[in-house]
Amino acid sequence: MQPSKTDIFPAQIRSVEPGSPADRAGVRSGDQLLRVNGQAVTDILAYRHLLAQGRAELEIARPAAPTLFAVPQDHHTLRAGEDTPTLHFAVEWEDPGLEFEEVLFDGIKKCANKCDFCYVHQMPRGFRKSLYIMDDDYRLSFLYGSFVTLTNLTESDVNRILDENLSPLYVSVHTANQDLRHDLMKWWKLKVKDDRTTDIRGMIERLEPIDLYTQIVLVPGRNDGEYLDETLDYLASRPNVVSVAVVPVGLTDHRTNLAHVDTFDRERSADVLRRTERWRKKMLDERGTRFVFPSDEFYLLAGEVLPSEEAYEGFPMLENGVGMIRDFLGEDLPTDLPQRVPPRRVIIGTGTLFAPALDLAVEPLRGIEGLEIEVRAIPNRTFGLNTTVAGLLTGRCFRHGVQPGEADLLLVPPTTLRYGTELMLDDVSLSELAQELRMPVRAGGSTLGELARVILGESLSANLQFGFSTHAVKEQRGQA
Repeated sequence: MQPSKTDIFPAQIRSVEPGSPADRAGVRSGDQLLRVNGQAVTDILAYRHLLAQGRAELEIARPAAPTLFAVPQDHHTLRAGEDTPTLHFAVEWEDPGLEFEEVLFDGIKKCANKCDFCYVHQMPRGFRKSLYIMDDDYRLSFLYGSFVTLTNLTESDVNRILDENLSPLYVSVHTANQDLRHDLMKWWKLKVKDDRTTDIRGMIERLEPIDLYTQIVLVPGRNDGEYLDETLDYLASRPNVVSVAVVPVGLTDHRTNLAHVDTFDRERSADVLRRTERWRKKMLDERGTRFVFPSDEFYLLAGEVLPSEEAYEGFPMLENGVGMIRDFLGEDLPTDLPQRVPPRRVIIGTGTLFAPALDLAVEPLRGIEGLEIEVRAIPNRTFGLNTTVAGLLTGRCFRHGVQPGEADLLLVPPTTLRYGTELMLDDVSLSELAQELRMPVRAGGSTLGELARVILGESLSANLQFGFSTHAVKEQRGQA
């Protein structure tokens, strides 16, 4: 739904570039953007789109205590005509020089589904608010590569995607069989604004000008096997589908009142790899791309060798768990390893799934005299033993998995840290964990080479991840 002529979504200004048009006009940090060319602005994309038209007049508010009230979908809005002092300035083919606190001014668009495998529904209690937000926002898909289902789109949303060429988008398909997709996703009729958006084939075809990176979350016995082949056959027929990530369902121990869902075992994982490999060879011959990219978990569960770095074709879906291990191993250990170091015991904590591969990778470091290295598989005490990936380990997991004072250094995976901080999912900081465990605790490297440098004592400021992402946007909304 487009905003009415009277709705305004104040966009909080974080900073103003010195010497910019906004700075010269007297705009300062803490002010709010109300309108551009008399129009309400819902997000950073709409803001840029209006600026791209050439001349733009910006309306800025500096309310001493703005009157805000909540409307559906957690939007924060003002009504036109309120007694709010404003200033105006114009730019012509020039950036105004504004940086905003958030990229979405009208709030995150929420999910219209109740998927059997939704991770939010499986979250234990007591975590920060943002982790329970069921986001499904096509704007975040375009900006940061988050996957969306498309089922909550309005007609105006679809038109905007096409008119503004918001390409690429990242789409959760799961299956091309419409009845099966509904059975898996169970979209809420009251939350679906346009029934046509639930037809995944129709949506992919309507969005033909838009490049689509797709994913299939596989549920054993539901959308794998022949259904997987059917889905891949359809997706391969669509020229706007760039690639398909195939990932296994993720389950926690917190599934009270949720449908029973099986996990993948060795045999089922091997079947997935056999089927996807046939498609990879076929598509490489026909399109020059392998097209289908199974996640690392299938290879580890099946006990099969990971593909080469070349086979990941630039790692387009790295954040989806596709190629993370191969990418980690892409930077070799330093060639100039020291022969000896002062006596030091290092524990490298990681998820139970990755631990065996990591243990083999760091073996050459064990030849350094004085260096004792243990790769420790940390059971997940927060989400349950079914959760084997490293990125979902929490401070609680390390408290239970490591004894105080038993090493000189504990390394945790960088993926366990909250975006741009040293906080884990349960808000335990590395410094708090270090104090409790009576040893230094640091983030390990994102590559094998970086990990070696951390172990050997080099400082790596690059471990922290800064900037915006879907999760960062959710964090901001959760703290509001």
